[in-house]
Amino acid sequence: MSNMGILETKRPEFDELLTKIAKYADEYKITSDLALETARYCLLDTLGCGLLALKYPACTKLLGPSVEGAEFRPLGAKVPGTSYQLEPIRGAFNVGAMIRWLDFNDTWLAAEWGHPSDNLGAIWAVADYVSRKNLSEAKAPLKVGCVLKAMIKAHEIQGVLALENCFNKVGMDHVLLVRIASAAVAAKLLGCDFEEIRNAVSHAFIDGGALRTYRHAPNTGSRKSWAAGDASSRGVDLALKAKKGEMGYPSALSASFWGYEDVKMKGQKLTIPQEFGTYVMENVLFKISFPAEFHAQTAVEAALKLHNEVKNRLDEVEKIIITTQESGHRIINKVGKLDNPADRDHCIQYMVSVPLIFGRLVADDYEEGVARDSRIDKLREKMVVEVDERYTKEYLEADKRSIANAVQVFFKDGSKTEKIEVEYPIGHKRRRSEGIPVLMEKFKANLAVKFAPKQCEKILKICENQSSLEAMDFNEFSDLFWLG
Repeated sequence: MSNMGILETKRPEFDELLTKIAKYADEYKITSDLALETARYCLLDTLGCGLLALKYPACTKLLGPSVEGAEFRPLGAKVPGTSYQLEPIRGAFNVGAMIRWLDFNDTWLAAEWGHPSDNLGAIWAVADYVSRKNLSEAKAPLKVGCVLKAMIKAHEIQGVLALENCFNKVGMDHVLLVRIASAAVAAKLLGCDFEEIRNAVSHAFIDGGALRTYRHAPNTGSRKSWAAGDASSRGVDLALKAKKGEMGYPSALSASFWGYEDVKMKGQKLTIPQEFGTYVMENVLFKISFPAEFHAQTAVEAALKLHNEVKNRLDEVEKIIITTQESGHRIINKVGKLDNPADRDHCIQYMVSVPLIFGRLVADDYEEGVARDSRIDKLREKMVVEVDERYTKEYLEADKRSIANAVQVFFKDGSKTEKIEVEYPIGHKRRRSEGIPVLMEKFKANLAVKFAPKQCEKILKICENQSSLEAMDFNEFSDLFWLG
């Protein structure tokens, strides 16, 4: 006999968190100029990351329709840098996979971490589809400004949920937050009302969560590069179901034994320490200089500063001490054989070795041509990773959110380099004035991967003015990046 007791069949009120997410997605008015300006830079940077990823066959082999010939013209979403035009669920996967492939788009670090711009997969695909469908019905298309506001809301939902809820400690991947945020904003873009948005969000939680198996040794692999695309496309799918009237589940979080909190969080309640607003977009971390897991960004910058001092003394190195935060130690401190690019870009020792040796860290440095250089593994073997309690503490402080690392090299003759400490990466809010010009240079370089100089200049000119870009029809903006 079951000891679960008698089940109560009376349907409860919706969980408060589901209501808050849906109400925010449906009603909140974006008035922050800082958030809108940051969203513009985020849009450009995220697009650029996707275009750069198109250089890599491991990414492009997964793109296009689910099966040959299943494109969706003329109403489908156009996939940037390609000639594909797809229905919105598959379009969201394509865009989402592209922008996450090289681990070069923005980051949010808290109790949970993640990459809020992963939601652009859903936002782009739905906004483009809705715009083209509207035009076919003699209605107005969506504006780029609408997309920027959807990005702000997706960032906020994902980022605020990450502040105090640590999903990775119960074995789940952060892409579940992409599915939740994408479901909410996609539903709004599709014209869903409050109840329909809330229904979609309840389904996003009921989906549970992907395991982090593919992010960690000994199973690290390329799924981590398309997992967010998968999550954003699932968010679109759930939003479309809600739009058709599919019912929601009021206690998806709190239901005893069967709810998300009991099943996935081991009974721990999901909490948010602040109301949803524009905080996350305003404080998001840009990956500007290096395609590297964010906990290592400052370590790479520190290693670059030591390159000239170390490059001609590699055989004399006795020990290298990397000082990091607890989160960095837990997820990217990796010894032993590295099997593929996904393995390497989540290994702090690899990401420090390359700039010490070569004075750079670019996407190609994770490929076999560079990885087979024996000097990399020789340096890795001499590295010791230590945790600094202050780094860990200030990583979590709301007014700091530092991501500190330090690197120091010791030589066999007893000499040593200075301990180079970098507390805030160039993509941090505290370094915005320094970072934005570099971000725009990154965008220009990534545009040139797929477009001729004349088209690059046209895109840059259109993107430089905030107000005129916001007022642009989104389908026309999408057309700028399409090769069909």
